[in-house]
Amino acid sequence: MKKVELLAPAGNYEALTGAIAAGADAVYLGGDSFGARAYADNFTQEEICKGIQYAHVFQRKIYLTVNTLVKEKEFIRLYDFLLPFYETGLDGVIIQDLGVFTFIREHFPNLSLHVSTQMTVAGSYGAEFLKKEGASRIVPARELTLEEIKTIKKNVDIEIETFVHGAMCYCYSGQCLFSSILGGRSGNRGRCAQPCRLPYKVDGGREEYPLSMKDMCTINILPELIEAGIDSFKIEGRMKKPEYAAGVTAIYRKYIDRYYENIDTGKKDTAADYHVSEDDMEQLRSLYIRSSVSEGYYHQMNGRDMIALSTPSYSGSDPLLLARIREQYIDSEMTLPAVIEADLKAGKAAHLALTCGQAHVYLTGDMVQKAQKQPLSKQKIEEQLQKSGGTCFEVSSVQTDMDNDIFMPISALNQLRRDGLLLLQKKIIEINGLSYPERCAIPYSVYEDRKNNGDTEKNHHNPQIHVLVNTKKQLEAALSKNPNRIYVDRVILDKDFINQLTLYKKECCGEVYLAFPYIVRMKDHKHLEQLGKLLNLPVFDGALVRNLESLSYLEKQGNQKAITADANLYAWNSHSYKNLRRRAKEVYLPVELNLHEWKDLQNAALLNKAGASVVVYGRLPMMISAGCVKKTEGSCRMQSGWNILTDRYQKDFPVYNDCTYCYNIIYNSVPLSLHKLFDAKNLKAGICRLDFTVEDQTETEKIIEYFQKISVCYEEPFYKEFTTGHYKRGVE
Repeated sequence: MKKVELLAPAGNYEALTGAIAAGADAVYLGGDSFGARAYADNFTQEEICKGIQYAHVFQRKIYLTVNTLVKEKEFIRLYDFLLPFYETGLDGVIIQDLGVFTFIREHFPNLSLHVSTQMTVAGSYGAEFLKKEGASRIVPARELTLEEIKTIKKNVDIEIETFVHGAMCYCYSGQCLFSSILGGRSGNRGRCAQPCRLPYKVDGGREEYPLSMKDMCTINILPELIEAGIDSFKIEGRMKKPEYAAGVTAIYRKYIDRYYENIDTGKKDTAADYHVSEDDMEQLRSLYIRSSVSEGYYHQMNGRDMIALSTPSYSGSDPLLLARIREQYIDSEMTLPAVIEADLKAGKAAHLALTCGQAHVYLTGDMVQKAQKQPLSKQKIEEQLQKSGGTCFEVSSVQTDMDNDIFMPISALNQLRRDGLLLLQKKIIEINGLSYPERCAIPYSVYEDRKNNGDTEKNHHNPQIHVLVNTKKQLEAALSKNPNRIYVDRVILDKDFINQLTLYKKECCGEVYLAFPYIVRMKDHKHLEQLGKLLNLPVFDGALVRNLESLSYLEKQGNQKAITADANLYAWNSHSYKNLRRRAKEVYLPVELNLHEWKDLQNAALLNKAGASVVVYGRLPMMISAGCVKKTEGSCRMQSGWNILTDRYQKDFPVYNDCTYCYNIIYNSVPLSLHKLFDAKNLKAGICRLDFTVEDQTETEKIIEYFQKISVCYEEPFYKEFTTGHYKRGVE
């Protein structure tokens, strides 16, 4: 029976060794670049290579987080960053960026690719898509229920890793722009400022913390999670202290082992007899956890009981417990016993034989000389050979076969010992099956990467104006202004409006696209099938797709209509753009890049010929969440509609409750407006999209008319409240 992997976090080298000592099967960590915990201590290149070897000696694995979105100008550093870890034997990489995913698959072919939860995999179609791309493991969205996870495991032959303990995000991971838009610190870059931990009012009510999730603790349901077929249990916490990583790992190790011991002895744990001691629960509560916990989304879609409404703060930690954990797991690294046998005879080369368990190595050193003055004593030789500092060994025995009057430099003897221990370490790693001598990276050339890449359509003299509408009044406004294309949300479609859209296409030659939802889960597949049938109607020219689940579904169904990949599918670089462009006619530029970074991407992807697709107006979706602010306030009626979230500065953020797909969209308090693009002409935008959310019919008409006008002759906008987003500042 394959046992579940226990995967622990490490923010520094102490946390790595502590987690391994506490029983972690694998450790995930970040380097000095490309990791989604920019404020963790993180590891140097030397520490990661040392950590990989250390872990492999004890039959454990190391996974590297490369789970940020990568800008075009940063890509040149990715190959050299990964190469030493790949050659040392790195076991896997955890990835968010589809371009990074493609790049690593092509240049580091023997490296396991793990899909980060930041990719928002929410169903079997998305998992199957990524498996075909080369993924060996996915970390699905944390919001999935246990039944959904079991269904993915049944439908797709791929490893599944899920979180079992630690802090929880309110937003679907990878779908949050809140920190980014308000403060320039992007969660997609590991710099989240955690606006979800701040106080808000819902619809003018009492100020609370409606977005602050309780921490997850699943120790009480471990048997159920194991039996669901999950391959790896992941503990959150690379930003936390080594004592947290070791302490939490030790307790989960204890109960995982207990489960399998009972299986082996025929005493299988059931819900009735599985029990976690109060002492162990108290230890978990005392290790940097919020005052109350939940079991996450495994058994519920959302709810008030999952939210830390009164305070987002940690409850602190027990200093005596931390001291005990440090002494037990951190202050002394694990070692293996080694036996050294030395053969030192005058006039012959020095020989060392080293043994550790089933591992035996033999090596030859410098010539042993006959002593001219003071010979080396047996005591001195054994004293030098006994040293093993800086290695994963403790020399338990030294045996010498030597002449009485010999001499060799102490430095040569020490070097022979160091070489021998290193050789013994390599032998143990080889026996453990974690040696990768065959690995050879495929060289990376920037020129080759960009050759024959990009679009070839004719240049647009004036950009097309496309419009996304979410209400019937907005649709009526759009129809009256005849934009080049209208994206229609499925919630407003009925027979009358489909007839109007058909007439619009006939008389105005405009295009009509169907906008698919932001999140699609297993429970939503019936809706996805309905959308697929709707898309086949003659009135629709294509679909706006916002997630891999929808994209994969349409591919699998043999869709013949055009696909537009929305900005939240994240084409941050020419690699991800090229990947999406194989599947989509148009790919929107991401909203977190600034003008210069857009131009870098545009040049690298040869978009200067086609023009870019850019959202130039609209309230940006700051969060897509399974959590429901209406339900948290105790007033959910299962009817889609709007609420207002008010922050401490009295800014109002509209919240749309989508009860068909059971998610909330929290929009920005003011609309994005990139009208300056039409003045500066710094970016060749072939397509400019206007997104409408809370605007009424009159306002919608005026805004469409304004952008149609400035696409020919620029003038300043009539509206005063807006943001330019990352147009100038970008994100770190």
